[in-house]
Amino acid sequence: MAAQWLMVGELALAGLSLAPFVLHRLNVAKWSKIPLEYPTQNSKLKLTVLLPVWNEALVIEKKLVDLAAQEVNCDLVVVDSASDDNTLSIVESWLADFPDSFNSSKIIRMPKRLGKTPAVILALDQMNDVDGIIVMTDADAFLQPGSFERIQHWFSDATIGAVGGTPQRIGDLGSEKSHRDLYSVLRAGESAFDSTPFLEGSLMAWRAGTINSSDLYPTANADDAQIATAIRLNGLRSIHDSELIFRDYMPTTAKGHRRQKVRRAQGLIRLLVRKRKFWFSSRVGRFSKILRMNAWMHIFSPLLMFGAIMMSILRNISFTEEALWLSIIEMYCLVAWVLVRSQKGFLGIKIAGTILAGMESLFLAMLTTFRGKSLHIWDQHSDVREEISK
Repeated sequence: MAAQWLMVGELALAGLSLAPFVLHRLNVAKWSKIPLEYPTQNSKLKLTVLLPVWNEALVIEKKLVDLAAQEVNCDLVVVDSASDDNTLSIVESWLADFPDSFNSSKIIRMPKRLGKTPAVILALDQMNDVDGIIVMTDADAFLQPGSFERIQHWFSDATIGAVGGTPQRIGDLGSEKSHRDLYSVLRAGESAFDSTPFLEGSLMAWRAGTINSSDLYPTANADDAQIATAIRLNGLRSIHDSELIFRDYMPTTAKGHRRQKVRRAQGLIRLLVRKRKFWFSSRVGRFSKILRMNAWMHIFSPLLMFGAIMMSILRNISFTEEALWLSIIEMYCLVAWVLVRSQKGFLGIKIAGTILAGMESLFLAMLTTFRGKSLHIWDQHSDVREEISK
């Protein structure tokens, strides 16, 4: 009898853990049948690029060249988080050598390194007079030709408040592509239905004046998701554009991948918890459904799966001859998780492994938070910077 109760409990917890992924994927498939229509009219709104940097000496010149190559002229605001290399001297020298690359340029210096979100908050406080569109991009993200013009087109739709791009990862070790492909599908479907709470901060744009620095939490990361969600809660839509593609580079080790995902997971969990009053709020309409599904996936699913795993371990230790079929399923899940975590995998096992590895990152992010550790101050990967600079 005890074995049966453990089996029922394990299946119930695992089912509740996996249910939102299935339900949300089915919803997205339905929503995506009527995709968001790309505006053919160009808004011609002025662009201001916000470029947060910290110790970017190896890549900053290449980034400035990349921005200047866009067909649309723009203003440039660089906010530096107290770099201790020669990032700013390179920026100043390059701007002096190519004074016509931007309509205007400004450098904001932080006296102390506090993380990306405080840097963005400081920049927003000093950009109150900016109008048009603010485009935020990272130093290690490189744009395709026509990206700025495509962004301008989106903002000819008066309902659009924010637009995010789609990453093309360089240095992907295997499983990251599956994770990002699934991520992009979900974000595009949410955008077609209403809005997505999560955008890519490596390339995102929003209407100037639609958010205030007070909308952001300085000691939390995921500044991009904070901005996207705040804009939707302020009445405009935040959308993911699958064709606004940028290239960036991934950590070259599996450990680096996991560290980056745990950091991101902590930021998303914090955001969803802070916005919990909107999970069932009629004031935000359809967006409440998207928020509560993401809360289920990012907060409750990892906890439920942990409970299912504990019951599985107890059942297999105490009742080794019970429910062989369930043990086979458990072994399949274990193999899928191990392979994807090792940046391996194959068709039929990648999806399961990707979901389980994602839950691992979310659970580790919760443990990190419970220990009182915040990951909002990001670290650069020197090997990645060296690869970009080649």
